[in-house]
Amino acid sequence: MLTLLRHTDGTPFRDLNHNGTMEPYEDPRLPVEERVEDLLARMTTEEKAAQMLHGRMLPGEHPPFPSGAHLIAERGLTHFAMMAVPGARAMAEWNNHVQDLAEAGRLGIPVTLSSDPRHGFTANPATAHTGGGFSTGPEPIGLAATDDPALVRRYADLIRRELCAVGIRVAIHPMADLATEPRWARISGTFGEDPDRASRMITAYIEGLQGERIGPDSVACMTKHFPGGGPQAGGEDSHFAAGRRLVYPGGGFETHLRPFEAAFAAGTAQIMPAYAIPSGSGLAEVGANFNRDVITGLLRGRYGFDGVVCTDFNAITGMDVPGVVTLPPRHWGVERLSVAEQVVLTLEAGADQLGGETDPELVLAAVRSGAVDEARLDESVRRILRDKFRLGLFDDPYVDPDAAAALVGAPDSLELGREVQRRSLVHLAGRPRPAARLYVEGVDPAVAARYGTVVGDPAGADLAVVRLATPYERREGLLERHFHSGSLEFPAAEVDRLTALAATVPTVLVAQLERPAVLTPLAPHAALLIGEFGAADDVVLDAALGRSPMTASLPFDLPSSDAAVAEAREDLPFDTRDPLFRHGHRAG
Repeated sequence: MLTLLRHTDGTPFRDLNHNGTMEPYEDPRLPVEERVEDLLARMTTEEKAAQMLHGRMLPGEHPPFPSGAHLIAERGLTHFAMMAVPGARAMAEWNNHVQDLAEAGRLGIPVTLSSDPRHGFTANPATAHTGGGFSTGPEPIGLAATDDPALVRRYADLIRRELCAVGIRVAIHPMADLATEPRWARISGTFGEDPDRASRMITAYIEGLQGERIGPDSVACMTKHFPGGGPQAGGEDSHFAAGRRLVYPGGGFETHLRPFEAAFAAGTAQIMPAYAIPSGSGLAEVGANFNRDVITGLLRGRYGFDGVVCTDFNAITGMDVPGVVTLPPRHWGVERLSVAEQVVLTLEAGADQLGGETDPELVLAAVRSGAVDEARLDESVRRILRDKFRLGLFDDPYVDPDAAAALVGAPDSLELGREVQRRSLVHLAGRPRPAARLYVEGVDPAVAARYGTVVGDPAGADLAVVRLATPYERREGLLERHFHSGSLEFPAAEVDRLTALAATVPTVLVAQLERPAVLTPLAPHAALLIGEFGAADDVVLDAALGRSPMTASLPFDLPSSDAAVAEAREDLPFDTRDPLFRHGHRAG
Protein backbone atom coordinates (compact mmCIF):
# COMPACT_ATOMS: atom_id res chain seq x y z
CA MET A 1 0.00 0.00 0.00
CA LEU A 2 1.41 3.38 -0.99
CA THR A 3 1.84 5.59 2.10
CA LEU A 4 3.20 9.11 1.70
CA LEU A 5 4.45 11.67 4.20
CA ARG A 6 4.99 15.33 3.38
CA HIS A 7 8.21 17.26 3.73
CA THR A 8 8.07 20.64 5.47
CA ASP A 9 7.81 22.27 2.05
CA GLY A 10 4.85 20.08 1.13
CA THR A 11 6.70 17.55 -1.08
CA PRO A 12 5.14 14.06 -0.74
CA PHE A 13 7.61 11.21 -0.15
CA ARG A 14 7.81 7.60 0.99
CA ASP A 15 9.46 7.31 4.38
CA LEU A 16 11.41 4.21 3.44
CA ASN A 17 13.78 4.20 6.43
CA HIS A 18 10.96 4.98 8.86
CA ASN A 19 12.52 8.03 10.55
CA GLY A 20 9.94 10.66 9.62
CA THR A 21 12.47 12.67 7.61
CA MET A 22 12.82 12.95 3.83
CA GLU A 23 16.33 11.64 3.17
CA PRO A 24 17.99 12.45 -0.17
CA TYR A 25 17.30 8.95 -1.57
CA GLU A 26 13.62 9.40 -0.69
CA ASP A 27 13.39 12.81 -2.37
CA PRO A 28 11.59 12.43 -5.74
CA ARG A 29 12.88 15.85 -6.87
CA LEU A 30 16.55 14.91 -6.86
CA PRO A 31 18.46 13.47 -9.84
CA VAL A 32 18.74 9.69 -9.90
CA GLU A 33 22.52 9.71 -9.42
CA GLU A 34 22.26 11.77 -6.21
CA ARG A 35 19.63 9.43 -4.82
CA VAL A 36 21.74 6.39 -5.71
CA GLU A 37 24.84 7.75 -3.99
CA ASP A 38 22.94 8.70 -0.85
CA LEU A 39 21.38 5.25 -0.54
CA LEU A 40 24.59 3.43 -1.37
CA ALA A 41 26.36 5.26 1.48
CA ARG A 42 23.72 4.02 3.93
CA MET A 43 23.95 0.35 2.96
CA THR A 44 25.80 -2.37 4.83
CA THR A 45 27.97 -4.88 3.04
CA GLU A 46 25.28 -7.49 3.65
CA GLU A 47 22.64 -5.31 2.03
CA LYS A 48 24.83 -4.69 -0.98
CA ALA A 49 25.50 -8.40 -1.40
CA ALA A 50 21.76 -9.13 -1.38
CA GLN A 51 21.19 -6.64 -4.22
CA MET A 52 23.62 -8.61 -6.35
CA LEU A 53 21.36 -11.68 -6.44
CA HIS A 54 18.52 -12.09 -8.94
CA GLY A 55 16.54 -15.01 -7.61
CA ARG A 56 13.42 -16.87 -8.68
CA MET A 57 10.02 -16.53 -7.09
CA LEU A 58 6.68 -18.32 -7.17
CA PRO A 59 3.62 -16.25 -6.23
CA GLY A 60 2.14 -17.46 -2.97
CA GLU A 61 3.79 -19.87 -0.57
CA HIS A 62 5.06 -23.17 -1.96
CA PRO A 63 6.95 -25.25 0.62
CA PRO A 64 9.69 -26.42 0.50
CA PHE A 65 10.61 -23.46 -1.76
CA PRO A 66 11.78 -20.41 0.22
CA SER A 67 8.94 -18.01 0.96
CA GLY A 68 8.85 -14.43 -0.23
CA ALA A 69 8.99 -13.30 3.38
CA HIS A 70 12.16 -15.30 3.95
CA LEU A 71 13.93 -14.14 0.80
CA ILE A 72 12.98 -10.48 1.24
CA ALA A 73 12.73 -9.89 4.99
CA GLU A 74 15.49 -12.24 6.15
CA ARG A 75 17.91 -12.45 3.22
CA GLY A 76 17.30 -8.95 1.88
CA LEU A 77 16.80 -9.90 -1.79
CA THR A 78 14.89 -7.45 -3.97
CA HIS A 79 15.16 -8.95 -7.49
CA PHE A 80 13.09 -11.94 -8.59
CA ALA A 81 12.23 -13.68 -11.85
CA MET A 82 8.63 -14.87 -11.72
CA MET A 83 8.35 -18.61 -12.32
CA ALA A 84 4.58 -18.42 -12.70
CA VAL A 85 1.88 -15.79 -13.15
CA PRO A 86 -1.50 -16.94 -11.80
CA GLY A 87 -3.58 -14.24 -13.53
CA ALA A 88 -3.53 -10.47 -13.73
CA ARG A 89 -5.35 -9.65 -10.51
CA ALA A 90 -3.54 -12.26 -8.43
CA MET A 91 -0.17 -11.23 -9.86
CA ALA A 92 -0.84 -7.56 -9.13
CA GLU A 93 -1.84 -8.43 -5.58
CA TRP A 94 1.31 -10.49 -5.18
CA ASN A 95 3.44 -7.59 -6.39
CA ASN A 96 1.84 -5.35 -3.78
CA HIS A 97 2.41 -7.98 -1.10
CA VAL A 98 6.12 -8.29 -1.79
CA GLN A 99 6.44 -4.51 -1.97
CA ASP A 100 4.91 -4.32 1.51
CA LEU A 101 7.50 -6.84 2.72
CA ALA A 102 10.29 -4.79 1.18
CA GLU A 103 9.00 -1.48 2.55
CA ALA A 104 9.16 -2.90 6.05
CA GLY A 105 12.93 -3.42 5.71
CA ARG A 106 15.57 -1.13 7.19
CA LEU A 107 15.95 0.97 4.04
CA GLY A 108 12.72 0.04 2.28
CA ILE A 109 14.42 -0.87 -1.02
CA PRO A 110 11.61 -1.92 -3.40
CA VAL A 111 11.41 -5.25 -5.19
CA THR A 112 12.02 -5.55 -8.93
CA LEU A 113 10.05 -8.38 -10.55
CA SER A 114 11.20 -9.78 -13.88
CA SER A 115 10.09 -12.46 -16.30
CA ASP A 116 11.05 -14.51 -19.33
CA PRO A 117 8.66 -14.07 -22.30
CA ARG A 118 4.97 -14.66 -21.49
CA HIS A 119 3.13 -13.46 -24.59
CA GLY A 120 3.70 -16.39 -26.97
CA PHE A 121 2.74 -20.03 -27.38
CA THR A 122 5.96 -21.63 -26.08
CA ALA A 123 5.99 -23.21 -22.62
CA ASN A 124 9.48 -24.10 -21.37
CA PRO A 125 10.21 -23.87 -17.63
CA ALA A 126 13.69 -22.48 -18.35
CA THR A 127 13.05 -20.06 -21.22
CA ALA A 128 9.44 -18.97 -21.84
CA HIS A 129 5.99 -19.26 -20.31
CA THR A 130 2.31 -19.20 -21.17
CA GLY A 131 -0.74 -18.40 -19.06
CA GLY A 132 -1.58 -15.40 -16.95
CA GLY A 133 -4.17 -14.13 -19.42
CA PHE A 134 -1.74 -12.06 -21.48
CA SER A 135 -2.57 -11.07 -25.06
CA THR A 136 -0.95 -13.78 -27.14
CA GLY A 137 1.05 -13.09 -30.26
CA PRO A 138 3.51 -15.27 -32.17
CA GLU A 139 6.94 -16.16 -30.87
CA PRO A 140 9.68 -13.56 -31.50
CA ILE A 141 10.70 -15.41 -34.66
CA GLY A 142 7.16 -14.69 -35.91
CA LEU A 143 7.62 -11.00 -35.15
CA ALA A 144 10.70 -11.19 -37.35
CA ALA A 145 8.63 -12.85 -40.10
CA THR A 146 6.45 -9.74 -40.29
CA ASP A 147 9.57 -7.64 -40.95
CA ASP A 148 7.46 -4.68 -39.87
CA PRO A 149 9.23 -2.59 -37.20
CA ALA A 150 6.18 -0.36 -36.66
CA LEU A 151 3.98 -3.40 -35.95
CA VAL A 152 6.60 -4.95 -33.66
CA ARG A 153 7.00 -1.66 -31.78
CA ARG A 154 3.22 -1.44 -31.31
CA TYR A 155 3.01 -5.03 -30.09
CA ALA A 156 6.00 -4.57 -27.75
CA ASP A 157 4.24 -1.54 -26.31
CA LEU A 158 1.26 -3.79 -25.56
CA ILE A 159 3.60 -6.24 -23.82
CA ARG A 160 4.97 -3.29 -21.82
CA ARG A 161 1.53 -2.15 -20.70
CA GLU A 162 0.43 -5.63 -19.64
CA LEU A 163 3.65 -6.39 -17.74
CA CYS A 164 3.61 -3.01 -15.98
CA ALA A 165 -0.01 -3.54 -14.97
CA VAL A 166 0.87 -6.65 -12.94
CA GLY A 167 4.16 -5.30 -11.54
CA ILE A 168 6.72 -6.99 -13.82
CA ARG A 169 9.28 -4.31 -14.64
CA VAL A 170 12.22 -6.17 -16.18
CA ALA A 171 11.88 -8.29 -19.33
CA ILE A 172 14.45 -11.09 -19.50
CA HIS A 173 14.29 -10.65 -23.26
CA PRO A 174 14.73 -9.98 -26.15
CA MET A 175 17.18 -12.51 -27.53
CA ALA A 176 19.69 -10.84 -29.84
CA ASP A 177 21.11 -14.22 -30.84
CA LEU A 178 21.22 -15.03 -34.55
CA ALA A 179 19.63 -18.26 -35.76
CA THR A 180 22.60 -19.41 -37.83
CA GLU A 181 22.53 -23.01 -36.54
CA PRO A 182 19.18 -24.54 -37.60
CA ARG A 183 19.27 -27.39 -35.08
CA TRP A 184 19.45 -25.07 -32.05
CA ALA A 185 16.45 -25.38 -29.71
CA ARG A 186 16.15 -21.65 -28.98
CA ILE A 187 15.48 -20.33 -32.49
CA SER A 188 11.83 -19.48 -31.79
CA GLY A 189 13.01 -16.86 -29.28
CA THR A 190 15.28 -15.10 -31.78
CA PHE A 191 14.61 -12.62 -34.57
CA GLY A 192 16.01 -14.94 -37.21
CA GLU A 193 19.09 -15.57 -39.26
CA ASP A 194 19.68 -12.23 -40.98
CA PRO A 195 21.64 -9.71 -38.86
CA ASP A 196 20.00 -6.77 -40.62
CA ARG A 197 16.43 -7.96 -40.05
CA ALA A 198 17.25 -9.00 -36.48
CA SER A 199 18.69 -5.55 -35.79
CA ARG A 200 15.53 -3.85 -37.07
CA MET A 201 13.35 -6.06 -34.90
CA ILE A 202 15.55 -5.68 -31.79
CA THR A 203 15.41 -1.91 -32.11
CA ALA A 204 11.63 -1.83 -32.44
CA TYR A 205 11.11 -4.33 -29.62
CA ILE A 206 13.28 -2.47 -27.12
CA GLU A 207 11.74 0.87 -28.05
CA GLY A 208 8.28 -0.59 -27.47
CA LEU A 209 9.15 -1.95 -24.02
CA GLN A 210 11.38 0.82 -22.71
CA GLY A 211 10.14 3.90 -24.55
CA GLU A 212 12.48 6.71 -25.52
CA ARG A 213 14.16 6.44 -22.13
CA ILE A 214 13.75 4.34 -19.00
CA GLY A 215 11.03 5.80 -16.78
CA PRO A 216 8.13 4.92 -14.48
CA ASP A 217 6.12 3.51 -17.41
CA SER A 218 8.96 1.39 -18.83
CA VAL A 219 9.79 -2.29 -18.73
CA ALA A 220 13.58 -2.53 -18.75
CA CYS A 221 15.03 -4.99 -21.26
CA MET A 222 17.67 -7.55 -20.30
CA THR A 223 18.93 -8.38 -23.79
CA LYS A 224 20.62 -11.77 -24.15
CA HIS A 225 22.87 -13.82 -24.66
CA PHE A 226 26.02 -11.74 -25.21
CA PRO A 227 28.19 -12.13 -27.33
CA GLY A 228 25.60 -14.15 -29.26
CA GLY A 229 24.29 -17.61 -28.37
CA GLY A 230 23.37 -18.71 -31.89
CA PRO A 231 26.44 -20.58 -33.16
CA GLN A 232 26.04 -23.54 -30.79
CA ALA A 233 28.38 -26.42 -31.63
CA GLY A 234 26.30 -29.09 -33.35
CA GLY A 235 23.16 -27.17 -32.48
CA GLU A 236 23.19 -28.41 -28.88
CA ASP A 237 21.86 -26.03 -26.22
CA SER A 238 24.11 -24.46 -23.61
CA HIS A 239 21.81 -25.42 -20.74
CA PHE A 240 23.48 -28.82 -21.10
CA ALA A 241 27.10 -29.96 -21.22
CA ALA A 242 26.84 -31.05 -24.86
CA GLY A 243 26.19 -27.41 -25.76
CA ARG A 244 29.00 -25.88 -23.74
CA ARG A 245 30.70 -24.27 -26.75
CA LEU A 246 29.97 -21.54 -29.25
CA VAL A 247 32.01 -22.14 -32.39
CA TYR A 248 33.10 -19.97 -35.32
CA PRO A 249 34.34 -22.21 -38.14
CA GLY A 250 33.40 -19.54 -40.67
CA GLY A 251 35.01 -16.66 -38.80
CA GLY A 252 31.61 -15.10 -38.13
CA PHE A 253 32.12 -13.83 -34.57
CA GLU A 254 31.61 -10.18 -35.52
CA THR A 255 28.37 -10.98 -37.36
CA HIS A 256 26.81 -12.16 -34.11
CA LEU A 257 27.59 -8.85 -32.41
CA ARG A 258 25.52 -6.80 -34.84
CA PRO A 259 22.07 -7.28 -33.24
CA PHE A 260 23.62 -6.40 -29.87
CA GLU A 261 25.00 -3.22 -31.38
CA ALA A 262 21.42 -2.36 -32.37
CA ALA A 263 20.30 -3.11 -28.81
CA PHE A 264 22.94 -0.78 -27.39
CA ALA A 265 21.87 1.97 -29.79
CA ALA A 266 18.26 1.46 -28.67
CA GLY A 267 19.34 1.86 -25.03
CA THR A 268 18.83 -1.63 -23.63
CA ALA A 269 19.01 -1.29 -19.86
CA GLN A 270 20.60 -4.66 -19.06
CA ILE A 271 22.54 -7.50 -20.65
CA MET A 272 22.69 -11.22 -19.93
CA PRO A 273 25.81 -13.12 -21.05
CA ALA A 274 25.72 -16.58 -22.60
CA TYR A 275 26.35 -19.81 -20.70
CA ALA A 276 28.59 -21.13 -23.46
CA ILE A 277 32.30 -20.72 -24.11
CA PRO A 278 33.11 -18.52 -27.16
CA SER A 279 35.58 -21.09 -28.46
CA GLY A 280 38.14 -20.01 -31.03
CA SER A 281 37.04 -16.37 -30.85
CA GLY A 282 40.32 -15.12 -29.37
CA LEU A 283 38.55 -14.51 -26.05
CA ALA A 284 39.16 -16.52 -22.88
CA GLU A 285 38.02 -20.14 -23.15
CA VAL A 286 35.47 -19.97 -20.31
CA GLY A 287 31.72 -19.41 -20.33
CA ALA A 288 30.68 -15.81 -20.97
CA ASN A 289 29.31 -15.45 -17.44
CA PHE A 290 32.84 -15.91 -16.09
CA ASN A 291 34.67 -14.24 -18.93
CA ARG A 292 36.43 -10.93 -18.29
CA ASP A 293 37.32 -10.65 -21.98
CA VAL A 294 33.61 -10.78 -22.82
CA ILE A 295 32.12 -8.58 -20.07
CA THR A 296 34.82 -6.08 -19.16
CA GLY A 297 36.82 -6.14 -22.38
CA LEU A 298 34.15 -6.39 -25.08
CA LEU A 299 30.90 -5.28 -23.45
CA ARG A 300 32.15 -2.57 -21.10
CA GLY A 301 35.29 -1.63 -23.03
CA ARG A 302 34.57 -1.77 -26.74
CA TYR A 303 30.88 -0.89 -26.44
CA GLY A 304 30.98 1.29 -23.33
CA PHE A 305 27.98 -0.47 -21.81
CA ASP A 306 27.39 0.73 -18.23
CA GLY A 307 24.08 -0.98 -17.52
CA VAL A 308 23.40 -3.99 -15.33
CA VAL A 309 24.96 -7.30 -16.37
CA CYS A 310 23.09 -10.26 -14.88
CA THR A 311 24.49 -13.75 -15.42
CA ASP A 312 22.34 -16.40 -17.01
CA PHE A 313 20.54 -18.26 -14.27
CA ASN A 314 22.20 -20.81 -11.98
CA ALA A 315 25.50 -20.89 -13.81
CA ILE A 316 27.27 -21.38 -10.48
CA THR A 317 25.15 -23.51 -8.13
CA GLY A 318 22.57 -25.16 -10.36
CA MET A 319 18.97 -25.38 -9.24
CA ASP A 320 17.39 -27.65 -6.68
CA VAL A 321 13.73 -28.52 -7.15
CA PRO A 322 13.07 -30.15 -3.76
CA GLY A 323 11.80 -33.69 -4.03
CA VAL A 324 11.98 -33.62 -7.83
CA VAL A 325 15.41 -33.08 -9.30
CA THR A 326 18.67 -31.20 -8.87
CA LEU A 327 19.70 -29.43 -12.06
CA PRO A 328 23.48 -29.10 -12.39
CA PRO A 329 25.21 -25.73 -12.78
CA ARG A 330 26.15 -24.40 -16.23
CA HIS A 331 29.68 -23.43 -15.28
CA TRP A 332 31.27 -24.29 -18.59
CA GLY A 333 35.03 -23.96 -18.64
CA VAL A 334 35.38 -23.48 -14.88
CA GLU A 335 33.98 -26.77 -13.63
CA ARG A 336 37.11 -27.57 -11.66
CA LEU A 337 36.94 -24.38 -9.61
CA SER A 338 35.12 -24.27 -6.29
CA VAL A 339 31.86 -22.35 -5.97
CA ALA A 340 33.71 -19.62 -4.07
CA GLU A 341 36.30 -19.34 -6.84
CA GLN A 342 33.59 -19.22 -9.50
CA VAL A 343 31.84 -16.36 -7.70
CA VAL A 344 35.09 -14.40 -7.51
CA LEU A 345 35.76 -15.06 -11.21
CA THR A 346 32.25 -13.85 -12.10
CA LEU A 347 32.69 -10.61 -10.17
CA GLU A 348 36.17 -10.08 -11.57
CA ALA A 349 34.72 -10.59 -15.05
CA GLY A 350 32.44 -7.60 -14.43
CA ALA A 351 29.00 -9.13 -13.79
CA ASP A 352 26.68 -7.23 -11.44
CA GLN A 353 24.11 -9.85 -10.50
CA LEU A 354 24.16 -13.61 -10.09
CA GLY A 355 21.10 -14.91 -11.91
CA GLY A 356 19.09 -17.54 -10.06
CA GLU A 357 21.06 -17.28 -6.83
CA THR A 358 19.41 -16.47 -3.49
CA ASP A 359 22.18 -16.80 -0.88
CA PRO A 360 24.02 -13.51 -0.11
CA GLU A 361 26.78 -15.56 1.50
CA LEU A 362 28.09 -16.30 -2.01
CA VAL A 363 29.11 -12.65 -2.37
CA LEU A 364 29.90 -12.00 1.30
CA ALA A 365 32.38 -14.87 1.39
CA ALA A 366 34.26 -13.31 -1.52
CA VAL A 367 34.52 -10.03 0.40
CA ARG A 368 35.58 -11.64 3.68
CA SER A 369 38.27 -13.65 1.93
CA GLY A 370 39.80 -10.45 0.57
CA ALA A 371 39.38 -11.63 -3.02
CA VAL A 372 36.80 -8.87 -3.69
CA ASP A 373 36.70 -5.50 -1.96
CA GLU A 374 33.60 -3.52 -1.08
CA ALA A 375 34.35 -0.90 -3.73
CA ARG A 376 33.78 -3.62 -6.34
CA LEU A 377 30.35 -4.29 -4.82
CA ASP A 378 29.62 -0.57 -4.96
CA GLU A 379 30.20 -0.54 -8.74
CA SER A 380 27.52 -3.14 -9.28
CA VAL A 381 25.03 -1.97 -6.66
CA ARG A 382 25.23 1.54 -8.10
CA ARG A 383 24.06 0.22 -11.49
CA ILE A 384 21.37 -1.98 -9.92
CA LEU A 385 19.91 0.83 -7.80
CA ARG A 386 20.00 3.21 -10.76
CA ASP A 387 17.52 1.03 -12.65
CA LYS A 388 15.19 0.82 -9.63
CA PHE A 389 15.16 4.60 -9.39
CA ARG A 390 14.76 5.08 -13.15
CA LEU A 391 11.78 2.72 -13.16
CA GLY A 392 10.15 4.81 -10.42
CA LEU A 393 10.02 1.93 -7.95
CA PHE A 394 11.31 3.99 -5.02
CA ASP A 395 8.47 6.48 -5.48
CA ASP A 396 5.63 4.03 -6.19
CA PRO A 397 6.13 0.29 -6.78
CA TYR A 398 2.45 -0.58 -6.29
CA VAL A 399 -0.10 -1.48 -8.96
CA ASP A 400 -3.90 -1.48 -9.08
CA PRO A 401 -5.29 -5.05 -9.18
CA ASP A 402 -8.62 -3.85 -10.61
CA ALA A 403 -6.88 -1.94 -13.39
CA ALA A 404 -4.60 -4.93 -14.10
CA ALA A 405 -7.60 -7.26 -14.42
CA ALA A 406 -9.25 -4.82 -16.84
CA LEU A 407 -6.15 -4.14 -18.95
CA VAL A 408 -4.50 -7.56 -19.32
CA GLY A 409 -6.16 -9.51 -22.09
CA ALA A 410 -8.60 -6.71 -22.94
CA PRO A 411 -10.46 -7.23 -26.24
CA ASP A 412 -8.45 -4.66 -28.20
CA SER A 413 -5.21 -6.12 -26.86
CA LEU A 414 -6.23 -9.66 -27.76
CA GLU A 415 -7.09 -8.47 -31.24
CA LEU A 416 -3.67 -6.85 -31.67
CA GLY A 417 -2.07 -10.16 -30.69
CA ARG A 418 -4.21 -11.92 -33.28
CA GLU A 419 -3.33 -9.32 -35.88
CA VAL A 420 0.35 -10.00 -35.31
CA GLN A 421 -0.33 -13.74 -35.54
CA ARG A 422 -2.02 -13.19 -38.92
CA ARG A 423 0.78 -10.94 -40.13
CA SER A 424 3.38 -13.59 -39.19
CA LEU A 425 2.03 -16.42 -41.40
CA VAL A 426 4.28 -17.23 -44.36
CA HIS A 427 2.81 -18.46 -47.64
CA LEU A 428 5.44 -20.99 -48.73
CA ALA A 429 3.83 -22.72 -51.73
CA GLY A 430 0.51 -23.62 -53.36
CA ARG A 431 -2.63 -21.55 -53.02
CA PRO A 432 -5.51 -21.12 -50.55
CA ARG A 433 -8.91 -22.44 -51.55
CA PRO A 434 -12.45 -22.42 -50.14
CA ALA A 435 -13.98 -25.66 -48.91
CA ALA A 436 -17.28 -26.80 -47.41
CA ARG A 437 -16.19 -30.16 -45.95
CA LEU A 438 -13.04 -30.22 -43.86
CA TYR A 439 -10.82 -32.97 -42.51
CA VAL A 440 -8.47 -31.62 -39.82
CA GLU A 441 -5.51 -32.79 -37.77
CA GLY A 442 -3.97 -30.69 -35.03
CA VAL A 443 -6.90 -28.27 -35.29
CA ASP A 444 -9.71 -28.05 -32.75
CA PRO A 445 -12.75 -29.59 -34.53
CA ALA A 446 -15.05 -27.12 -32.77
CA VAL A 447 -13.11 -24.24 -34.32
CA ALA A 448 -13.05 -25.93 -37.73
CA ALA A 449 -16.83 -26.42 -37.53
CA ARG A 450 -17.24 -22.65 -37.82
CA TYR A 451 -15.76 -22.90 -41.32
CA GLY A 452 -17.62 -25.91 -42.70
CA THR A 453 -18.67 -29.48 -42.00
CA VAL A 454 -15.94 -31.44 -40.23
CA VAL A 455 -15.62 -35.03 -41.43
CA GLY A 456 -13.68 -37.91 -39.94
CA ASP A 457 -12.79 -39.58 -43.25
CA PRO A 458 -10.43 -37.66 -45.58
CA ALA A 459 -12.11 -39.25 -48.59
CA GLY A 460 -15.29 -37.36 -47.75
CA ALA A 461 -13.60 -33.95 -47.45
CA ASP A 462 -13.06 -31.13 -49.91
CA LEU A 463 -9.89 -30.10 -48.08
CA ALA A 464 -7.62 -31.41 -45.35
CA VAL A 465 -5.88 -28.97 -43.00
CA VAL A 466 -3.02 -30.53 -41.03
CA ARG A 467 -0.93 -28.67 -38.46
CA LEU A 468 2.59 -30.11 -38.09
CA ALA A 469 5.01 -29.63 -35.21
CA THR A 470 8.68 -29.15 -36.08
CA PRO A 471 10.50 -32.49 -35.85
CA TYR A 472 13.02 -33.00 -33.06
CA GLU A 473 14.85 -35.76 -31.23
CA ARG A 474 13.36 -36.57 -27.85
CA ARG A 475 15.88 -36.23 -25.04
CA GLU A 476 15.87 -37.62 -21.52
CA GLY A 477 15.90 -35.45 -18.42
CA LEU A 478 13.33 -33.28 -16.68
CA LEU A 479 14.57 -30.08 -18.29
CA GLU A 480 16.11 -31.33 -21.53
CA ARG A 481 12.83 -32.79 -22.75
CA HIS A 482 11.60 -29.21 -23.17
CA PHE A 483 14.47 -28.31 -25.52
CA HIS A 484 13.70 -29.48 -29.06
CA SER A 485 17.06 -30.28 -30.65
CA GLY A 486 18.55 -32.62 -33.22
CA SER A 487 17.12 -33.80 -36.54
CA LEU A 488 14.88 -31.46 -38.52
CA GLU A 489 13.52 -34.20 -40.81
CA PHE A 490 10.12 -35.84 -40.48
CA PRO A 491 10.20 -39.63 -39.93
CA ALA A 492 9.79 -41.62 -43.15
CA ALA A 493 6.55 -43.17 -41.91
CA GLU A 494 5.04 -39.73 -41.30
CA VAL A 495 6.13 -38.55 -44.74
CA ASP A 496 4.48 -41.60 -46.29
CA ARG A 497 1.28 -41.03 -44.30
CA LEU A 498 1.01 -37.36 -45.24
CA THR A 499 1.83 -38.09 -48.87
CA ALA A 500 -0.98 -40.64 -48.98
CA LEU A 501 -3.35 -38.15 -47.37
CA ALA A 502 -2.46 -35.53 -49.99
CA ALA A 503 -3.18 -38.10 -52.72
CA THR A 504 -6.66 -38.65 -51.26
CA VAL A 505 -7.73 -35.02 -50.75
CA PRO A 506 -6.14 -31.61 -51.42
CA THR A 507 -4.13 -31.00 -48.26
CA VAL A 508 -3.00 -27.83 -46.54
CA LEU A 509 0.14 -28.46 -44.49
CA VAL A 510 0.73 -25.86 -41.79
CA ALA A 511 4.27 -26.25 -40.47
CA GLN A 512 4.98 -24.81 -37.05
CA LEU A 513 8.53 -23.53 -37.53
CA GLU A 514 10.00 -23.24 -34.05
CA ARG A 515 13.12 -24.36 -35.94
CA PRO A 516 13.72 -24.53 -39.72
CA ALA A 517 12.03 -27.86 -40.45
CA VAL A 518 13.02 -29.91 -43.50
CA LEU A 519 9.90 -29.82 -45.67
CA THR A 520 11.56 -31.15 -48.84
CA PRO A 521 9.64 -34.45 -49.11
CA LEU A 522 6.30 -32.83 -48.22
CA ALA A 523 6.26 -29.60 -50.21
CA PRO A 524 5.54 -31.15 -53.65
CA HIS A 525 2.40 -32.86 -52.34
CA ALA A 526 0.78 -29.96 -50.48
CA ALA A 527 -2.05 -28.04 -52.10
CA LEU A 528 -0.93 -25.21 -49.82
CA LEU A 529 2.11 -24.97 -47.56
CA ILE A 530 2.12 -22.44 -44.70
CA GLY A 531 4.81 -21.62 -42.18
CA GLU A 532 3.63 -20.43 -38.77
CA PHE A 533 5.36 -19.30 -35.58
CA GLY A 534 2.52 -19.36 -33.09
CA ALA A 535 -1.05 -18.81 -34.30
CA ALA A 536 -4.55 -19.74 -33.18
CA ASP A 537 -6.52 -22.32 -35.14
CA ASP A 538 -8.95 -19.78 -36.58
CA VAL A 539 -6.10 -17.54 -37.71
CA VAL A 540 -4.63 -20.52 -39.56
CA LEU A 541 -7.98 -21.52 -41.07
CA ASP A 542 -8.64 -17.98 -42.29
CA ALA A 543 -5.37 -18.14 -44.21
CA ALA A 544 -5.84 -21.70 -45.46
CA LEU A 545 -9.27 -20.93 -46.88
CA GLY A 546 -8.22 -17.66 -48.45
CA ARG A 547 -10.14 -15.42 -46.05
CA SER A 548 -7.10 -13.42 -44.96
CA PRO A 549 -3.88 -12.66 -46.86
CA MET A 550 -0.46 -13.96 -45.84
CA THR A 551 2.07 -11.13 -45.99
CA ALA A 552 5.07 -12.38 -43.98
CA SER A 553 8.36 -13.75 -45.30
CA LEU A 554 10.73 -16.40 -44.03
CA PRO A 555 13.08 -15.11 -41.29
CA PHE A 556 15.59 -17.89 -42.06
CA ASP A 557 16.48 -20.36 -44.78
CA LEU A 558 14.57 -23.64 -44.78
CA PRO A 559 17.20 -26.34 -45.36
CA SER A 560 16.72 -29.13 -47.86
CA SER A 561 18.04 -31.90 -45.58
CA ASP A 562 19.73 -32.77 -42.30
CA ALA A 563 22.86 -33.52 -44.29
CA ALA A 564 22.97 -29.96 -45.62
CA VAL A 565 22.62 -28.64 -42.07
CA ALA A 566 25.41 -30.89 -40.77
CA GLU A 567 27.74 -29.66 -43.51
CA ALA A 568 27.04 -25.99 -42.80
CA ARG A 569 29.10 -23.79 -40.50
CA GLU A 570 27.31 -22.95 -37.27
CA ASP A 571 28.27 -19.27 -37.23
CA LEU A 572 27.43 -18.13 -40.76
CA PRO A 573 23.99 -17.02 -41.96
CA PHE A 574 22.63 -18.68 -45.09
CA ASP A 575 25.33 -21.36 -45.19
CA THR A 576 23.26 -24.49 -45.93
CA ARG A 577 23.59 -25.66 -49.52
CA ASP A 578 20.54 -25.61 -51.82
CA PRO A 579 17.91 -24.62 -49.24
CA LEU A 580 14.33 -25.53 -50.10
CA PHE A 581 13.23 -21.93 -49.47
CA ARG A 582 15.51 -18.98 -48.83
CA HIS A 583 15.33 -16.26 -46.23
CA GLY A 584 12.78 -13.67 -47.34
CA HIS A 585 10.77 -16.20 -49.37
CA ARG A 586 7.06 -15.55 -49.81
CA ALA A 587 4.98 -17.29 -52.48
CA GLY A 588 2.79 -15.31 -54.83
